[in-house]
Amino acid sequence: MTIKKIICLLCSLTIFNFSAFAADSTKLGKAIVSAHEFQHTSTIFNEQRRYMVALPERYLMNKRQYPSLFVIDADFQFQHVAAVVKNLTRMGKIPPMIVVGIANQGGDDYLKTTTWPDKKDQAFGDADKLQAYITKELLPIINQQYRTNSQKALAGYSLGGLFTLYSMMQQETPFNAFLAMSPSAWFDEGSLPSKLTPLLKENKLTAPVFISLANEEDMGVDAVIEAFKSSAPESLNWQYKHYPNENHFTTALPALYDGLQFLAPDYAIDGTDMLAVGDYKQVFAHFKAQKKQWAGFQFEWLQSYQFAKYMFWSKQIEQVDEVLAVISNEFPESLTLVTIHLANGFNKKKNHPKALQLLNNVKTEGESYPSWHKQMSVYYNAIEKPELAAKHQAIAIKLAKQYQFESWEVWELM
Repeated sequence: MTIKKIICLLCSLTIFNFSAFAADSTKLGKAIVSAHEFQHTSTIFNEQRRYMVALPERYLMNKRQYPSLFVIDADFQFQHVAAVVKNLTRMGKIPPMIVVGIANQGGDDYLKTTTWPDKKDQAFGDADKLQAYITKELLPIINQQYRTNSQKALAGYSLGGLFTLYSMMQQETPFNAFLAMSPSAWFDEGSLPSKLTPLLKENKLTAPVFISLANEEDMGVDAVIEAFKSSAPESLNWQYKHYPNENHFTTALPALYDGLQFLAPDYAIDGTDMLAVGDYKQVFAHFKAQKKQWAGFQFEWLQSYQFAKYMFWSKQIEQVDEVLAVISNEFPESLTLVTIHLANGFNKKKNHPKALQLLNNVKTEGESYPSWHKQMSVYYNAIEKPELAAKHQAIAIKLAKQYQFESWEVWELM
């Protein structure tokens, strides 16, 4: 067989296999979309740049403003970072955040934009350009398109970790928390500690910072940590964590997991933990203390669910009206959600009149909550008014779809 015939045969087989794959791809099912990629024209880079965004669950249901986490090297890092943030938020370990991926344009661009100038190698040196791009172009877009608040964290791994610390050292950095995972502090002959030390001594670095290192040599991180130990003021909230069982490529995920919880220490608390804390006043004191953390605190779905369980377990449920009055004063943004979960508890205990009273107390805002309609449906079923029950159940599902609830939340309403 001639070479020409072999090439033609291989090409035909490739086309056949691709066509077969394309046909099979229609059987893959419904795509689960958790983020989106965008592009825009950057005048600073004089080219199209890309960014990615993952929104918190229930984002479309409310009008609140959220902290945001910006991630360097998004093509490589964004998907697992967004997934970890979603999981930790859902499980009540951190507050919800908007995750923004800052995409690079390939390896050369990554090297260039995460480093400051090196006279010996022209492949480096545009960190100032990336910093300006983020500050003057990307952040204004994100702030305009999404409901962000003033709390903005920057996370990076390897050279992205180096840039994270570089951004932290800039006088007008737009970020106020930093997660630097296995930062490439070897760069520029290990000059990073000498740049950090005077800033630490002069108390010019005030934002919380998390630094990690795997079982890897010659990264230069040890000298960075020594600079923090010797020069950081006691008021600086910083943490270093070593991962001796991870290498440079496996450490990004566990370090990110710990770094996020560094920003929200003791955020996770379940009903059993609340019992150990004491009565509801002591529990509220715990939650009020969490308001002072980097991303603040309010009751999300899991905290509300656990708090309702705690109220019944601790036999303080007779004080529910008093408790809700305190929440209205101390945590007003959480009143409706906590009330709905308490109403759920009363419905399960067959105290349907009390459930109805609570639901009516938050009716104005509650009518926009799928779970409010779910509990109204449960109430009407209990008093044998199936038409009204079906009406509220239908509204609950309609709202859940309108807000693009995750599938688990939709099924919770069934």
